[in-house]
Amino acid sequence: MRNIDNDLLRTFVTVVERHSMQAAAAEVRRSQAAVTQQMQRLAEQVGRPLFVRVGRGVQLTPEGQKLLVYARRMLTLHDEMLSALSGLSPAGQIRLGAPHDVTESILPDLLSQLAQRYPHLQIAIHTGRSPDLLKDLRNGELDLTIAIALDEPDLRSIVLRTSPIVWLAASTFRHEPREPLPLIVAEDWTYFRRVAIQALDRADIPWRIHYTAPNVVGIRAAVRAGLGVMARSIEMLGPDLRVLGNAERLPQLPDVGFRLYLGPRNLSPLARQIFESVERRAG
Repeated sequence: MRNIDNDLLRTFVTVVERHSMQAAAAEVRRSQAAVTQQMQRLAEQVGRPLFVRVGRGVQLTPEGQKLLVYARRMLTLHDEMLSALSGLSPAGQIRLGAPHDVTESILPDLLSQLAQRYPHLQIAIHTGRSPDLLKDLRNGELDLTIAIALDEPDLRSIVLRTSPIVWLAASTFRHEPREPLPLIVAEDWTYFRRVAIQALDRADIPWRIHYTAPNVVGIRAAVRAGLGVMARSIEMLGPDLRVLGNAERLPQLPDVGFRLYLGPRNLSPLARQIFESVERRAG
């Protein structure tokens, strides 16, 4: 029976995530020639070709895609085994991003899960809008981030929760149907702003932008003041807000997914281990 070296698997996963031998070599602190030799040895041990050249980068073969699934599982279990046998949980710091929508729902649940599994882990939390958080993730300023589930094919991610988008207003808010619906929205053309306006236009419901804010903190403050309505995930519902719907003749809105994304650059083994432990639990 053939044995596969874990060091080869770690380099293999790094090559996949960095999309090239050269970029992987810089991350694992080896020469490009050494990384290439490692991948040749791994292919010999597996008995199948793992990569094909595409321009200056590499792409997985079908056999390589199968190996990737098992390699990630094996490396995570290997690291967890060493931690368990040493009697110590992994320690260190990760930088975790989260949009404001989930700071009172999904984020506390995730933090509780991580605290139980990694009691010595330090977490630096960064809040912001999903596009900004994903940008910081790609730039290496975050290790992991929660964000709205959009098309991000270059990032590994897992679904944390799928929530309905709803119309939210203050409990004291009353809308006169003959008047345009007053919207409280972000200054930029964000996902929730686009969803709200498209739904109203399809339903031929008149609307007007009554108040804008640079972030959801300002948006929520204006809604709580009774100045208008916002379209947001139900994660934003609090005791001071209510959901509008059929009584106000407002259209139904789609669901939105929130995913946990893993950073593609300067990736620490700790961040990968945490991501994959959450992935297994979600699966």
